[in-house]
Amino acid sequence: FIGMTLEGTPTIVTPEGVAGYDFQDEAITANRLVRRLRADGIDNVVILLHEGGVTTGGGYNGCTGISGPIVDIVNRLDPGVDAVVSGHTHQAYNCVIDGIPVTSAASFGRLVTDMDLTLDPRTKDITSISVNNQIVTRTVTPASPILDLIARYQAISDPLANRLVGTITADITRTPNAAGESALGDVIADSQLAATQPTELGGAQVAFMNPGGIRSDLVYASSSAGEGDGNVTYEEIFTVQPFGNSLVTLTLTGAQIDTLLEQQFCGTNAAAPRILQPSVGFSYSYDATAVGSADCASADAVDAATIAIGGTPVTPDGTYRVTVNSFLATGGDGFTVLNAGTDRLGGALDLDAVEDYFTANPGGIAPGPQDRITRIG
Repeated sequence: FIGMTLEGTPTIVTPEGVAGYDFQDEAITANRLVRRLRADGIDNVVILLHEGGVTTGGGYNGCTGISGPIVDIVNRLDPGVDAVVSGHTHQAYNCVIDGIPVTSAASFGRLVTDMDLTLDPRTKDITSISVNNQIVTRTVTPASPILDLIARYQAISDPLANRLVGTITADITRTPNAAGESALGDVIADSQLAATQPTELGGAQVAFMNPGGIRSDLVYASSSAGEGDGNVTYEEIFTVQPFGNSLVTLTLTGAQIDTLLEQQFCGTNAAAPRILQPSVGFSYSYDATAVGSADCASADAVDAATIAIGGTPVTPDGTYRVTVNSFLATGGDGFTVLNAGTDRLGGALDLDAVEDYFTANPGGIAPGPQDRITRIG
């Protein structure tokens, strides 16, 4: 079994956390290892790879229209690879690509892949492989030792998890509008701006939140904890932002802010734009027909003349205090221009900023207006 992360790891984790490591082409790396294993007399190889693909349909065991990085990777694998267990894209599929079984079991424990490999007892070679993605049901009898363990820690954590932090006036979701802006993204960015706006805490003029860091919605209806409609618990805001990132306020020029916005649509984000969620007072427009440049140096989707803070146009030579989380601050999600930010000041945890924002708004938090980004085309 060869366990591998994806070549693009530095773009999806905090870059400083993997500094000094090289993440190489998945197929080339696997093939090199297969040759080494074969030299040691090992002929049966299964690759466990945190990279995947997407399909256009076909149910849990379908493979209709499979596309994405996994297809190219598997097509370049050594024939000595017997199967590939993939992930990353949260898709469910059961494929055979270039003669190699390739599986993925969706996400969040909803499926489990049952793979049977038959070995010849004489040659020790795999003679057949059968794969079936199965739905995980709740119809089995729970294991008592696991239930006891859960109950023990639930009793300890419930008072913390169920603590009320504030109220909302309606559902606040991470669902983006046509421009890529979400109501919850607005609220989180606003909380980060509020936490770092005082001069002694950073003097921030704008804050940006990465959409991939928003992991759930805030729902108006009461949860199973029984806190009541509209009330928000610590567990709920933790579920939204579970990574424990800290806030970082840094200085960028107007030209660098323009580059930051362009990096939403180019380079590693060319195939799937990653729209940063901006705080109140920030605005700009972009041309949706001009996104997808592989070369960020030539990217020109954002109309630089429309970038403004508080209604005042941002000038290329001007300097501005910008707050992001620690993941973004070191170039995460392909926003490498943030590495050039100067006069850095660390701040509160992102989760604490959200809780403080609720405390500062006891009348309840409304969904963000989703009016800060304008999409043209």
